[in-house]
Amino acid sequence: MASHRKSRPTGTRVAGIRTPALATAALTSVALLSQTANATPSDDRPTLEEVEKKVDDLYRQAGSATEKYNAAKEKTSKQRKKVDTLLDDVARRTQNLNDAREELGSFASAQYRTGASVPETATLLLADSPQDYFDQNQLMNRLTGRQKSAVDDYVTQQSETMKKRREATESLETLTDAQTDLKTAKSTVQKKLATARELLSELTAEEKARLAAIEKKKQQEAARKAAELAKQQTAREAAERERREEAAQQQESGAGTGGTGSSGSSGSSTPDTSNGTKAEKAIAFARAQIGKPYVWGATGPGSYDCSGLTQAAWRAAGVSLPRVTYDQVNAGTTVSVSQAQPGDLVFFYDDLSHVGLYIGDGMMIHAPKPGAYVREESIFYDGESSIHSVVRPA
Repeated sequence: MASHRKSRPTGTRVAGIRTPALATAALTSVALLSQTANATPSDDRPTLEEVEKKVDDLYRQAGSATEKYNAAKEKTSKQRKKVDTLLDDVARRTQNLNDAREELGSFASAQYRTGASVPETATLLLADSPQDYFDQNQLMNRLTGRQKSAVDDYVTQQSETMKKRREATESLETLTDAQTDLKTAKSTVQKKLATARELLSELTAEEKARLAAIEKKKQQEAARKAAELAKQQTAREAAERERREEAAQQQESGAGTGGTGSSGSSGSSTPDTSNGTKAEKAIAFARAQIGKPYVWGATGPGSYDCSGLTQAAWRAAGVSLPRVTYDQVNAGTTVSVSQAQPGDLVFFYDDLSHVGLYIGDGMMIHAPKPGAYVREESIFYDGESSIHSVVRPA
């Protein structure tokens, strides 16, 4: 009986694949599928370094917006006080104007009772401007001295009241503009911080650990730079003390011959003890705030932003500083970083969006950024290039 089975094809079988050509195609497909499986959406995500830079930029932008918010808030507060004062003044002047009008009315009533000059006085009260009526009717010659004084006072009060009303209107418009700026700055800060928080929340645990390691490395480098600055300052101060001692010895040895040539130069470099005492008070205050949270727009006592802390610290020492960084930078004498002394203000970035209080040895106390606390840190915390200037408050 003939077999109905089909004959098997000749050739070698490999793992169920009947021909070498099919085997090659299958292996290629597997490789492609493997690559496709490994190509997850994470490949399109920014690198950790890019995230770190973006977050830092957002915090700096938020800091800049915070200073604009502070300035707008201060302007709004001052403008509101000015408006309130003007409105009170307008109310007082309006009352005086009403009193003057009543006095004129009493004159009109008296003239009506006596039957004298009724039309003229009535016309005067109904006129848009008393002065216009006088120019037309020469009533001035008919009024007594007291009546003339009352009319003059009425005209003056009317003019001054109108002027103050215009000032109050303009001030209200300025207040509205300041309030708009305040809302805009507040919205900008909130958006920047929300974006930064969102970026950080998307990091994996491993990425957060790597980010912390990067931050630790930056802190170590900042500490090294601070120690280097401290060493330079110590050497400079020692040399300065030695120079002053030599100058004092020369002055003593030359006292008999009147030699005082070196005393003037040594005096110019002697630290101001009065300013030093104030700086100590400012630092003591700032140190007592360590551990309190950074809150944008805050000036204490429970929380601070950067300029709010420096302002409060120097206020504790009896020195009034402006509210915002770009005004504080003009509130003293600019010195080099190498000549920084405890109590000086250290400003950062080209937009002056951050400030800290120098405490010596390359260190400062500052309110860093949202989510952080007032702390002691190297002035090189964000690199030497981030330092804008150092200012010694007057």
